[in-house]
Formats: sequence, C-alpha cells, structure tokens
Amino acid sequence: MNDQRTIVKCSVSNCNYWGEQNVCKADQILIEIDKHASAKYSEEFGHEHFAEHKDYAENSSATCCLTFKPKSS
Repeated sequence: MNDQRTIVKCSVSNCNYWGEQNVCKADQILIEIDKHASAKYSEEFGHEHFAEHKDYAENSSATCCLTFKPKSS
C-alpha cells in the first residue's frame, strides 16, 4: 500500500490545520459544494454522510472545505 499523501495548500491562516508554507496538516479533508456549506456536520456524521453523498461542481469556486477549524487562541 502506498502511503504517499497529496500535498494540500491552503490560504486560511487562522485554521487549526495551517502548516508551514501554507500546507494543510489535517489527516483527512472534507470538501463540499457551497450550497451545502451551512450543513452542520460533526466529524463522525460528516464522514458517514460524505461517503454516500455525491454532487457535481461546475468549477472550483463552487466548493468549500468543511475541515476548517479555527486555531485556539
């Protein structure tokens, strides 16, 4: 099994998963269509829901990252 991960860059510097050189440090990332962005997913429910849920994005601006968690101050 290949454990090589894709490097994900992000510009949201106040996220808990923000790393050096804008690299996301999250173990998993949940991305959703913007029209579903207001859904209140807990991490467990979000993962279960996302496994069966499929949607279509016309372009990248129609998507959002639901993994975001603000840095604790």
